Amino acid sequence: MFRSLKSVSVITAAVFFASGTLAAQEAAPIPVANPIVKSIVDWDLYTGRFQAVERVEIRSRVSGYLKETLFDDGQLVRIGTPLFVIDQRPFSIALDAAKAELDGAKARAELAVREAERGRELVNTRAISQEVYEERQSLVAQTAADVRAAEARVAQAELNLEFTTVKSPINGRVGTDIVTRGNLVNGSDSGGTLLTIVVSEDPIYFSFEVSESDFLKYTRLYFEGDRPSSRNDPNPVQVRLLDEEQFVHEGTMDFVDNELDPTSGTLSGRAIISNPGGFLQPGQFGRLRLLGSGEYDAILVPDRIVQSEQAQKFIYTLDSSDQITRKFVELGPMHEGLRVIRQGLSGNDRVILNGFHRIRPGMSVQPQMQTIQTAE
Repeated sequence: MFRSLKSVSVITAAVFFASGTLAAQEAAPIPVANPIVKSIVDWDLYTGRFQAVERVEIRSRVSGYLKETLFDDGQLVRIGTPLFVIDQRPFSIALDAAKAELDGAKARAELAVREAERGRELVNTRAISQEVYEERQSLVAQTAADVRAAEARVAQAELNLEFTTVKSPINGRVGTDIVTRGNLVNGSDSGGTLLTIVVSEDPIYFSFEVSESDFLKYTRLYFEGDRPSSRNDPNPVQVRLLDEEQFVHEGTMDFVDNELDPTSGTLSGRAIISNPGGFLQPGQFGRLRLLGSGEYDAILVPDRIVQSEQAQKFIYTLDSSDQITRKFVELGPMHEGLRVIRQGLSGNDRVILNGFHRIRPGMSVQPQMQTIQTAE
Protein backbone atom coordinates (compact mmCIF):
# COMPACT_ATOMS: atom_id res chain seq x y z
CA MET A 1 0.00 0.00 0.00
CA PHE A 2 2.80 2.37 0.90
CA ARG A 3 4.51 1.52 -2.40
CA SER A 4 1.29 2.44 -4.23
CA LEU A 5 1.05 5.79 -2.49
CA LYS A 6 4.70 6.48 -3.27
CA SER A 7 4.17 5.65 -6.93
CA VAL A 8 1.16 7.95 -7.10
CA SER A 9 3.22 10.76 -5.58
CA VAL A 10 6.00 10.31 -8.11
CA ILE A 11 3.56 10.34 -11.02
CA THR A 12 1.82 13.43 -9.67
CA ALA A 13 5.12 15.22 -9.29
CA ALA A 14 6.15 14.26 -12.85
CA VAL A 15 2.90 15.58 -14.25
CA PHE A 16 3.32 18.78 -12.26
CA PHE A 17 6.85 19.40 -13.52
CA ALA A 18 5.92 18.48 -17.11
CA SER A 19 3.00 20.90 -17.13
CA GLY A 20 5.22 23.56 -15.66
CA THR A 21 7.78 23.02 -18.43
CA LEU A 22 5.06 23.21 -21.08
CA ALA A 23 3.76 26.40 -19.57
CA ALA A 24 7.28 27.81 -19.58
CA GLN A 25 7.64 26.85 -23.26
CA GLU A 26 4.32 28.44 -24.15
CA ALA A 27 5.41 31.65 -22.48
CA ALA A 28 8.82 31.66 -24.19
CA PRO A 29 10.00 35.05 -25.53
CA ILE A 30 9.78 35.22 -29.35
CA PRO A 31 11.15 38.06 -31.54
CA VAL A 32 8.42 39.66 -33.66
CA ALA A 33 8.20 42.73 -35.89
CA ASN A 34 5.79 44.60 -38.09
CA PRO A 35 6.35 44.26 -41.85
CA ILE A 36 7.85 47.21 -43.65
CA VAL A 37 5.36 49.14 -45.78
CA LYS A 38 7.23 50.96 -48.51
CA SER A 39 6.43 52.55 -51.86
CA ILE A 40 8.38 50.59 -54.50
CA VAL A 41 8.36 49.48 -58.12
CA ASP A 42 8.95 45.94 -59.35
CA TRP A 43 11.86 44.93 -61.58
CA ASP A 44 11.60 41.95 -63.95
CA LEU A 45 14.70 39.88 -64.71
CA TYR A 46 15.82 38.68 -68.15
CA THR A 47 18.91 37.01 -69.59
CA GLY A 48 20.34 38.40 -72.80
CA ARG A 49 23.43 39.21 -74.81
CA PHE A 50 25.33 42.38 -75.67
CA GLN A 51 25.46 43.46 -79.31
CA ALA A 52 27.38 46.18 -81.09
CA VAL A 53 25.32 49.17 -82.20
CA GLU A 54 27.31 49.20 -85.45
CA ARG A 55 29.05 46.17 -86.95
CA VAL A 56 30.66 46.46 -90.38
CA GLU A 57 32.22 43.74 -92.50
CA ILE A 58 35.08 45.39 -94.35
CA ARG A 59 35.13 44.01 -97.90
CA SER A 60 37.13 44.88 -100.98
CA ARG A 61 35.26 46.81 -103.67
CA VAL A 62 38.00 46.42 -106.30
CA SER A 63 40.10 43.43 -107.31
CA GLY A 64 43.86 43.33 -106.93
CA TYR A 65 46.76 42.21 -104.82
CA LEU A 66 46.70 43.32 -101.19
CA LYS A 67 49.76 45.50 -100.79
CA GLU A 68 49.68 46.67 -97.18
CA THR A 69 47.83 46.32 -93.84
CA LEU A 70 47.81 49.59 -91.90
CA PHE A 71 46.48 48.57 -88.46
CA ASP A 72 47.29 46.35 -85.53
CA ASP A 73 44.85 43.58 -84.68
CA GLY A 74 42.29 44.81 -82.13
CA GLN A 75 43.17 48.47 -82.60
CA LEU A 76 40.69 51.29 -81.98
CA VAL A 77 40.01 53.16 -85.22
CA ARG A 78 38.11 56.29 -86.23
CA ILE A 79 35.94 57.00 -89.25
CA GLY A 80 38.20 57.29 -92.30
CA THR A 81 41.17 55.48 -90.77
CA PRO A 82 43.03 53.61 -93.60
CA LEU A 83 43.04 49.87 -92.97
CA PHE A 84 44.31 48.22 -96.18
CA VAL A 85 45.98 49.28 -99.42
CA ILE A 86 45.44 47.34 -102.65
CA ASP A 87 48.04 47.64 -105.43
CA GLN A 88 47.15 50.99 -107.03
CA ARG A 89 49.22 50.84 -110.23
CA PRO A 90 46.57 49.25 -112.50
CA PHE A 91 44.00 51.76 -111.30
CA SER A 92 46.31 54.73 -111.81
CA ILE A 93 46.90 53.57 -115.41
CA ALA A 94 43.13 53.17 -115.93
CA LEU A 95 42.58 56.71 -114.61
CA ASP A 96 45.19 58.16 -117.00
CA ALA A 97 43.56 56.35 -119.92
CA ALA A 98 40.13 57.68 -118.94
CA LYS A 99 41.48 61.22 -118.72
CA ALA A 100 43.03 60.87 -122.19
CA GLU A 101 39.70 59.72 -123.59
CA LEU A 102 38.06 62.72 -121.98
CA ASP A 103 40.56 65.10 -123.60
CA GLY A 104 39.88 63.52 -127.01
CA ALA A 105 36.12 63.80 -126.51
CA LYS A 106 36.43 67.45 -125.55
CA ALA A 107 38.53 68.18 -128.65
CA ARG A 108 35.98 66.51 -130.91
CA ALA A 109 33.19 68.42 -129.21
CA GLU A 110 34.95 71.75 -129.73
CA LEU A 111 35.50 70.93 -133.44
CA ALA A 112 31.85 69.98 -133.81
CA VAL A 113 30.76 73.33 -132.31
CA ARG A 114 32.98 75.30 -134.70
CA GLU A 115 31.76 73.28 -137.68
CA ALA A 116 28.15 73.98 -136.67
CA GLU A 117 28.83 77.72 -136.39
CA ARG A 118 30.38 77.81 -139.86
CA GLY A 119 27.52 75.74 -141.20
CA ARG A 120 25.04 78.35 -139.95
CA GLU A 121 26.75 81.03 -142.11
CA LEU A 122 27.06 78.71 -145.13
CA VAL A 123 23.45 77.61 -145.04
CA ASN A 124 22.34 81.24 -145.11
CA THR A 125 24.31 81.75 -148.36
CA ARG A 126 23.11 78.40 -149.64
CA ALA A 127 26.69 77.15 -149.85
CA ILE A 128 25.60 73.96 -148.06
CA SER A 129 22.23 72.30 -147.86
CA GLN A 130 19.96 72.40 -144.86
CA GLU A 131 20.50 68.67 -144.41
CA VAL A 132 24.26 69.09 -144.02
CA TYR A 133 23.73 71.87 -141.51
CA GLU A 134 21.41 69.69 -139.42
CA GLU A 135 23.96 66.88 -139.48
CA ARG A 136 26.57 69.29 -138.06
CA GLN A 137 24.16 70.32 -135.27
CA SER A 138 23.49 66.67 -134.49
CA LEU A 139 27.23 66.07 -134.27
CA VAL A 140 27.47 68.83 -131.63
CA ALA A 141 24.92 67.03 -129.45
CA GLN A 142 26.62 63.66 -130.02
CA THR A 143 30.10 64.90 -129.10
CA ALA A 144 28.71 66.64 -126.00
CA ALA A 145 27.24 63.29 -124.93
CA ASP A 146 30.62 61.66 -125.59
CA VAL A 147 32.25 64.22 -123.26
CA ARG A 148 29.79 63.42 -120.48
CA ALA A 149 30.40 59.68 -120.95
CA ALA A 150 34.17 60.24 -120.80
CA GLU A 151 33.76 62.33 -117.62
CA ALA A 152 31.79 59.48 -116.07
CA ARG A 153 34.57 57.02 -116.92
CA VAL A 154 37.09 59.36 -115.31
CA ALA A 155 34.93 59.60 -112.19
CA GLN A 156 34.64 55.79 -112.07
CA ALA A 157 38.39 55.40 -112.48
CA GLU A 158 39.00 57.93 -109.69
CA LEU A 159 36.55 56.07 -107.49
CA ASN A 160 38.24 52.73 -108.16
CA LEU A 161 41.59 54.28 -107.31
CA GLU A 162 40.09 55.62 -104.08
CA PHE A 163 38.72 52.15 -103.27
CA THR A 164 42.25 50.75 -103.31
CA THR A 165 42.67 52.40 -99.88
CA VAL A 166 40.15 50.60 -97.68
CA LYS A 167 39.02 52.82 -94.79
CA SER A 168 36.94 52.30 -91.67
CA PRO A 169 33.38 53.62 -92.09
CA ILE A 170 32.73 53.82 -88.31
CA ASN A 171 34.40 54.50 -84.98
CA GLY A 172 35.16 51.25 -83.21
CA ARG A 173 37.54 48.38 -82.66
CA VAL A 174 38.94 46.47 -85.61
CA GLY A 175 39.37 42.70 -85.54
CA THR A 176 42.18 40.68 -87.07
CA ASP A 177 43.29 40.95 -90.69
CA ILE A 178 41.55 37.99 -92.31
CA VAL A 179 43.58 38.41 -95.52
CA THR A 180 47.29 39.18 -95.28
CA ARG A 181 49.30 41.19 -97.78
CA GLY A 182 50.33 39.53 -101.00
CA ASN A 183 47.00 37.78 -101.49
CA LEU A 184 44.65 38.47 -104.37
CA VAL A 185 41.33 39.94 -103.29
CA ASN A 186 38.19 40.07 -105.39
CA GLY A 187 36.19 43.26 -105.52
CA SER A 188 32.43 43.48 -105.84
CA ASP A 189 29.56 45.66 -104.69
CA SER A 190 27.72 42.56 -103.47
CA GLY A 191 30.29 39.96 -102.41
CA GLY A 192 33.83 41.23 -102.22
CA THR A 193 36.54 39.49 -100.22
CA LEU A 194 36.06 39.90 -96.46
CA LEU A 195 39.12 41.64 -95.06
CA THR A 196 38.22 42.32 -91.40
CA ILE A 197 35.34 43.37 -89.13
CA VAL A 198 34.91 46.62 -87.19
CA VAL A 199 32.46 46.93 -84.28
CA SER A 200 31.46 50.04 -82.36
CA GLU A 201 31.93 50.11 -78.58
CA ASP A 202 30.11 53.04 -76.99
CA PRO A 203 27.16 52.84 -76.60
CA ILE A 204 26.27 49.14 -76.79
CA TYR A 205 23.01 47.20 -77.20
CA PHE A 206 21.63 44.53 -74.87
CA SER A 207 19.12 42.22 -76.59
CA PHE A 208 16.72 39.90 -74.76
CA GLU A 209 13.41 38.04 -75.15
CA VAL A 210 10.16 38.76 -73.27
CA SER A 211 7.52 36.08 -72.74
CA GLU A 212 3.99 36.56 -74.00
CA SER A 213 2.64 36.72 -70.43
CA ASP A 214 5.08 39.51 -69.54
CA PHE A 215 4.18 41.34 -72.74
CA LEU A 216 0.48 41.15 -71.80
CA LYS A 217 1.29 42.43 -68.30
CA TYR A 218 3.20 45.44 -69.67
CA THR A 219 0.45 46.17 -72.19
CA ARG A 220 -2.26 46.16 -69.51
CA LEU A 221 -0.16 48.36 -67.24
CA TYR A 222 0.27 50.80 -70.12
CA PHE A 223 -3.43 51.01 -70.94
CA GLU A 224 -4.26 51.37 -67.24
CA GLY A 225 -1.79 54.26 -66.96
CA ASP A 226 0.47 52.52 -64.41
CA ARG A 227 3.61 52.06 -66.51
CA PRO A 228 4.92 53.74 -69.70
CA SER A 229 5.30 51.57 -72.76
CA SER A 230 8.90 50.83 -73.74
CA ARG A 231 7.88 51.44 -77.35
CA ASN A 232 7.14 55.09 -76.53
CA ASP A 233 9.31 55.87 -73.51
CA PRO A 234 12.92 55.02 -72.60
CA ASN A 235 12.08 52.92 -69.53
CA PRO A 236 15.12 52.44 -67.28
CA VAL A 237 17.05 49.16 -67.23
CA GLN A 238 19.98 47.86 -65.20
CA VAL A 239 22.40 45.11 -66.20
CA ARG A 240 24.94 42.97 -64.39
CA LEU A 241 27.52 40.60 -65.79
CA LEU A 242 27.92 36.95 -64.82
CA ASP A 243 30.59 37.74 -62.20
CA GLU A 244 28.83 40.77 -60.69
CA GLU A 245 26.52 40.81 -57.67
CA GLN A 246 24.94 44.21 -58.30
CA PHE A 247 23.22 45.74 -61.34
CA VAL A 248 25.84 48.41 -61.97
CA HIS A 249 25.35 49.12 -65.70
CA GLU A 250 22.45 51.46 -66.36
CA GLY A 251 20.63 52.18 -69.60
CA THR A 252 17.24 52.66 -71.21
CA MET A 253 14.94 50.69 -73.48
CA ASP A 254 15.65 51.42 -77.12
CA PHE A 255 13.47 49.07 -79.16
CA VAL A 256 10.57 46.61 -78.89
CA ASP A 257 9.79 44.38 -81.86
CA ASN A 258 6.47 44.74 -83.69
CA GLU A 259 5.42 41.08 -83.49
CA LEU A 260 5.84 37.99 -81.34
CA ASP A 261 7.76 35.01 -82.64
CA PRO A 262 5.02 32.42 -83.35
CA THR A 263 7.39 29.49 -82.71
CA SER A 264 8.70 30.60 -79.29
CA GLY A 265 5.92 32.95 -78.18
CA THR A 266 8.44 35.62 -77.25
CA LEU A 267 8.95 39.27 -78.15
CA SER A 268 12.38 40.75 -78.84
CA GLY A 269 13.45 43.77 -76.81
CA ARG A 270 16.59 45.86 -76.83
CA ALA A 271 18.20 48.30 -74.42
CA ILE A 272 21.02 50.76 -75.05
CA ILE A 273 23.75 51.13 -72.43
CA SER A 274 26.61 53.56 -72.05
CA ASN A 275 29.97 51.80 -72.42
CA PRO A 276 32.81 54.27 -71.86
CA GLY A 277 36.17 52.58 -72.16
CA GLY A 278 34.67 49.57 -73.91
CA PHE A 279 34.39 47.37 -70.81
CA LEU A 280 31.28 45.66 -72.17
CA GLN A 281 31.94 43.54 -75.25
CA PRO A 282 29.59 42.33 -78.00
CA GLY A 283 28.64 38.69 -77.46
CA GLN A 284 28.79 38.80 -73.65
CA PHE A 285 25.90 37.41 -71.62
CA GLY A 286 24.29 39.38 -68.83
CA ARG A 287 21.24 39.71 -66.60
CA LEU A 288 18.91 42.66 -67.17
CA ARG A 289 16.21 43.99 -64.91
CA LEU A 290 13.45 46.08 -66.43
CA LEU A 291 10.89 48.32 -64.78
CA GLY A 292 8.00 45.91 -64.30
CA SER A 293 5.27 47.90 -62.56
CA GLY A 294 4.05 51.28 -61.49
CA GLU A 295 4.76 52.58 -57.99
CA TYR A 296 2.75 50.90 -55.20
CA ASP A 297 2.83 50.33 -51.41
CA ALA A 298 4.44 46.95 -50.78
CA ILE A 299 4.55 44.71 -47.69
CA LEU A 300 8.17 43.62 -47.09
CA VAL A 301 9.42 40.84 -44.78
CA PRO A 302 12.64 38.79 -44.52
CA ASP A 303 12.56 35.91 -46.97
CA ARG A 304 13.75 33.46 -44.28
CA ILE A 305 10.49 33.72 -42.30
CA VAL A 306 8.41 32.37 -45.20
CA GLN A 307 7.43 28.76 -44.48
CA SER A 308 6.11 26.09 -46.84
CA GLU A 309 3.30 23.57 -46.59
CA GLN A 310 3.31 21.56 -49.77
CA ALA A 311 2.64 24.13 -52.53
CA GLN A 312 1.41 26.83 -50.13
CA LYS A 313 3.46 29.51 -48.44
CA PHE A 314 2.65 30.85 -44.98
CA ILE A 315 4.08 33.10 -42.27
CA TYR A 316 3.78 32.70 -38.50
CA THR A 317 2.10 35.73 -36.88
CA LEU A 318 0.71 36.70 -33.47
CA ASP A 319 -2.93 37.54 -32.89
CA SER A 320 -4.22 40.08 -30.37
CA SER A 321 -3.94 37.47 -27.58
CA ASP A 322 -0.25 36.80 -28.34
CA GLN A 323 -1.09 33.38 -29.71
CA ILE A 324 0.64 32.00 -32.78
CA THR A 325 -1.35 31.80 -36.00
CA ARG A 326 -0.48 30.99 -39.59
CA LYS A 327 -1.29 33.31 -42.49
CA PHE A 328 -1.08 31.95 -46.02
CA VAL A 329 0.50 34.46 -48.38
CA GLU A 330 1.20 35.14 -52.04
CA LEU A 331 4.84 35.98 -52.68
CA GLY A 332 6.24 38.71 -54.90
CA PRO A 333 9.82 39.50 -55.96
CA MET A 334 12.77 40.40 -53.77
CA HIS A 335 13.37 44.08 -53.01
CA GLU A 336 16.37 45.43 -51.09
CA GLY A 337 16.97 42.00 -49.57
CA LEU A 338 13.35 41.52 -48.46
CA ARG A 339 10.47 39.53 -49.90
CA VAL A 340 7.44 41.35 -51.27
CA ILE A 341 4.14 39.87 -50.00
CA ARG A 342 1.40 40.32 -52.57
CA GLN A 343 -1.51 39.07 -50.43
CA GLY A 344 -2.11 37.69 -46.95
CA LEU A 345 -0.36 40.25 -44.71
CA SER A 346 -0.94 43.83 -43.64
CA GLY A 347 1.42 46.40 -42.18
CA ASN A 348 -0.14 45.94 -38.72
CA ASP A 349 0.52 42.20 -38.48
CA ARG A 350 3.19 40.98 -36.08
CA VAL A 351 5.35 38.41 -37.86
CA ILE A 352 7.62 35.97 -36.03
CA LEU A 353 11.26 36.39 -37.03
CA ASN A 354 12.88 33.14 -35.79
CA GLY A 355 12.58 30.21 -33.41
CA PHE A 356 10.29 28.30 -35.75
CA HIS A 357 11.38 24.92 -34.39
CA ARG A 358 9.99 25.85 -30.96
CA ILE A 359 6.55 27.12 -31.94
CA ARG A 360 3.23 25.78 -33.19
CA PRO A 361 -0.15 27.36 -33.97
CA GLY A 362 -2.17 28.18 -30.84
CA MET A 363 0.86 28.53 -28.56
CA SER A 364 1.02 31.62 -26.34
CA VAL A 365 4.35 33.47 -26.36
CA GLN A 366 5.96 36.59 -25.00
CA PRO A 367 6.52 38.92 -27.99
CA GLN A 368 9.78 40.88 -28.17
CA MET A 369 9.26 43.68 -30.69
CA GLN A 370 12.10 44.27 -33.13
CA THR A 371 12.55 46.23 -36.36
CA ILE A 372 13.08 44.77 -39.82
CA GLN A 373 15.98 46.32 -41.71
CA THR A 374 16.37 46.56 -45.49
CA ALA A 375 19.61 45.55 -47.21
CA GLU A 376 20.58 48.10 -49.86
